[in-house]
Amino acid sequence: MSIEQKAMGRRSWVLLAFSIPVFLLLLALGTWQVQRLHWKEGLLQRIDERIASQPVPFDEIAALYDRGEDIDYRPTVLSGTFLHGAERHYLATWEGRSGFFVHTPLELANGKYIFVNRGFVPYDRKDPGTRAEGQVEGAVEIGGLARTAPAEKPSFIVPDNDLAKNIFYWKDLAAMTRSAGLDPAEVYPFYVDANDAPNPGGLPVGGVTLINLPNNHLQYAVTWYGLAFALVCVLVAWFRRGRGGGRPQA
Repeated sequence: MSIEQKAMGRRSWVLLAFSIPVFLLLLALGTWQVQRLHWKEGLLQRIDERIASQPVPFDEIAALYDRGEDIDYRPTVLSGTFLHGAERHYLATWEGRSGFFVHTPLELANGKYIFVNRGFVPYDRKDPGTRAEGQVEGAVEIGGLARTAPAEKPSFIVPDNDLAKNIFYWKDLAAMTRSAGLDPAEVYPFYVDANDAPNPGGLPVGGVTLINLPNNHLQYAVTWYGLAFALVCVLVAWFRRGRGGGRPQA
């Protein structure tokens, strides 16, 4: 056996030793994405089923939350009086327009408060004085979806909330509560997205619940499995180049 053949044999074994763990890793990543795909499809199905279900009284939602059960996207009905002077503004876009989702504390019959996302107002209508008709006084009944609030800022690229200007970049209910001058012990730690029932004057525009759950796991799985297949093709081509007869040289 020539020196060149021995060198080629050593390179082939090194290539094979490196490729096997890489191949197994690619297969594992692809399989993980398939599992994530099934999980995401199940989650989306549960959300669709919940949204289509009949609304339940708010007290039932609160009881579920106290028991540690998932309340996200559960339809509910509640009544109370809005505390318009404490509304908080979450920067958002809706149907191509920039503006805010208006989160207003609703005082319930038990004396506690729940923030209600009443809906969207354009950027130049942030000032409640520009939409006085929508500042409904007295007792109101609200239908909507219970929503859980994030426990922390979603990402470091999200700006910090500007409490001085009453502009929130993420839904920090604790900060909303403090900046609204409310006692945290009297405010429920979740909120409600109001439905699309029209408000007087047309603002805020309700029914703005965003189900933003991208489902790209199939694409990722195909990518990882594709890379694994490509690696096998590279190895087959290497060992068929006539330098090893299809096998590493001893």
